[in-house]
Amino acid sequence: MNPCPCGYYGDSRGRCRCTPDQVLRYRGRLSGPLLDRIDLQIEVPAVPAEVLQHAPDGEASAVVRARVAQARQRQLQRQGKANARLSTCEIDQYCQPEASAAALLKHAISRFELSARAFHRLLKVARTIADISASDAIEAQHVAEAVQYRRFAKD
Repeated sequence: MNPCPCGYYGDSRGRCRCTPDQVLRYRGRLSGPLLDRIDLQIEVPAVPAEVLQHAPDGEASAVVRARVAQARQRQLQRQGKANARLSTCEIDQYCQPEASAAALLKHAISRFELSARAFHRLLKVARTIADISASDAIEAQHVAEAVQYRRFAKD
């Protein structure tokens, strides 16, 4: 979705003319329960044309694809299904974070007033990030990254 009715909220060139009230009403059209069902919620800024014309930095798609395939294989070996398909009981069994990660998760839940559904989704995303990192444990860095992927602000 656009960040505001005109689509330019947060634009570095200041093209947005929406009032804060208009932005709040626009974003308020998305209900909390709907947002709770979306695992990854990030704002993606517009990319300037000159950046689009250059070769992208970062890893090649084949390298990323191989790492994702290995992570999926870890999930299938551990629990017989992808992390996204885990039930609440299975989350309790397979997604136990380390102590420091659990403390960070608890802080994020209270700070961002996240629901139980959001808590479980964060755990599944953190488990997936750990799998991509080839880590058996869910560490604080995995939880922190998962929290970053829920940064969509309705207000």
